[in-house]
Amino acid sequence: MTVPLRSVISHPNMRLLIRLALVAVIAPIPLLAQPSVSKVEPPSWWPGHSLNPIRLLIRGNDLAGARLEGVRGVRVSNVSVNAAGTYAFADVRISSGARPGPRELTLITPSGRAMVSFEILAPLPPSGRFQGFGPDDFIYFIMPDRFANGDGANDQPVKSPGLLDRSKPRYYHGGDLRGVIQRLPYLKELGVTTVWLTPWYDNNDSLNELEKYTLENKLDPVGGLPITDYHGYGAVDFYGVDEHLGDLATLRELVNTAHTLGLKIVQDQVANHVGPYHPWVTNPPTATWFHGTVADHPQNTWQTWTIPDPHAAPELRHSTLDGWFINILPDLNQDDAECRRYLIQNALWWVGLTGLDGIRQDTLPYVPRSFWHDWSAALKLQYPKLSLLGEVLDGDVTKVSFYQAGRARFDGVDSGIDTLFDFPLFYRVRESFGEGKALKPLAEQLARDHVYENPNQLVTFAGLHDVDRFMHLPGATPAGLKLAFTFLLTTRGIPLVYYGDEIALPGGGDPDNRRDFPGGWPEDSRNAFAREGRTPAEQEVWEHLQRLGRLRLELEPLRRGRLVQLAADEQTYSYARVSPGGRVIVAINNDTRTRHVEVPIKSLGLAEGTHLLDALSGPGASVANDSLTLELAPRSAAILH
Repeated sequence: MTVPLRSVISHPNMRLLIRLALVAVIAPIPLLAQPSVSKVEPPSWWPGHSLNPIRLLIRGNDLAGARLEGVRGVRVSNVSVNAAGTYAFADVRISSGARPGPRELTLITPSGRAMVSFEILAPLPPSGRFQGFGPDDFIYFIMPDRFANGDGANDQPVKSPGLLDRSKPRYYHGGDLRGVIQRLPYLKELGVTTVWLTPWYDNNDSLNELEKYTLENKLDPVGGLPITDYHGYGAVDFYGVDEHLGDLATLRELVNTAHTLGLKIVQDQVANHVGPYHPWVTNPPTATWFHGTVADHPQNTWQTWTIPDPHAAPELRHSTLDGWFINILPDLNQDDAECRRYLIQNALWWVGLTGLDGIRQDTLPYVPRSFWHDWSAALKLQYPKLSLLGEVLDGDVTKVSFYQAGRARFDGVDSGIDTLFDFPLFYRVRESFGEGKALKPLAEQLARDHVYENPNQLVTFAGLHDVDRFMHLPGATPAGLKLAFTFLLTTRGIPLVYYGDEIALPGGGDPDNRRDFPGGWPEDSRNAFAREGRTPAEQEVWEHLQRLGRLRLELEPLRRGRLVQLAADEQTYSYARVSPGGRVIVAINNDTRTRHVEVPIKSLGLAEGTHLLDALSGPGASVANDSLTLELAPRSAAILH
């Protein structure tokens, strides 16, 4: 039977199908989303660099299927894009003859194009830069936000207003890089040679609602009050300078000004973690960029003893290497090849861009030692004299020494880290000179130096930003602080002073140990950067430290001599520093009463009757029967040469 065509077309269902077909034909074809680029890391590099090609990390949107076109002098290869299409990686090789200047690379996807801005830089002249530091140096440690406010214009930045309040110890206070520049002559006058600054990375632009503290200073994510990341250890941009501190131009000015004055600069870097507000946290470049996610990650339980333990099972080390600090700081996975390369390049970029002289690296034990080997090797290849200082916050010499360069350990790894903080000695210094306890444990601690590859390269100190101030210790006095400085600037190692300790600044635990330096703000009631602004007690400590700094420069054995321990009892201690250039003998009385001290010196080969002068203005002493006889006033010392 034949059905008329008119009947078929007039059928309701057929009319609907025809309408849909017509709509499909005449409707515009939807366009695929155009790619966009919001950040390029690193933003610049150098021809002739030891690391070539570099691995570019491009952040953006709709990058799926991307390829990258190079330009003259810049060759691109090995492009990959993460599953979300939000990050692209590319190898970028810079030809040795490439001229400095901006370049525009082209990112191409099936849906369109986006420009990738990149710059080729002229290498900084090496003279007076990348110098490293060592026993000839004296380090001063600054937390810029608490040191001096040199630029009031950055107190309330446009992108992060409302975070400054000097009445709140966990808010920004206004110190900045300009303030450090203005106080460099003060540091030069004090006698320091090297300045270490806490991280200048860009940090969170709003209050940290994830890390909260009660008024009693207890961490409480529910009942506590939000804080700011004024300290710099919560990076949200590893290639940015925090706007509260200044900008890249000011940072470079700081380094250049310091070098002009004969001072060195050490950058504080953090390769273990990022801040909780870093864009990576919700949008990681790779699936394994972090150890876990915000919703599912291991918490760090601080089992650092497992790392140097040759018997520890890998899972026993899991919390230490993979765990998130205080359960909120996202832990970077340095075993991810892309993350590893990113961190190494970032370290190299800061050094090459600013000309700084060393890096202090945060939290060494929480990062695989194989990473430290690769990281230090890359830095040393390009900058052989650059110093690398690592933090291992532990009083056990076996744990600390495990990270010093010089030989491979049981894991087959040599960390390549030149210098470590001498925390084991630090605890003895505070007990002896701060609390007035016995001196003999100080000598016994130094007797363990055989564990280190090079104890002369250890940084010695009496205070840092993570512990109570020296003057907060039970029984601490300015006289005890002066003795601590005497010991630190005359024993082996590289001495360091924490800002404010030169005037016996008080302060308890974090954040009270990070008080503003008096006089660093125009509105301060006094200026302790100047003699007339210090109390008599502060001036006495300041002048003593300055004198020690000068003596250390004048008397070469205090910097380069081998340490010879001569005698130690409960409250007196004597030792010598001996080099081909001479010998210096130090005797310390930690007692609260005058002590008659006999210093045996037969091993030093001094002739009978040789008279030695006391550099601290005492009467000196003459050699008699292979010894020196001294009368030391309560809590005093003699430096004989």
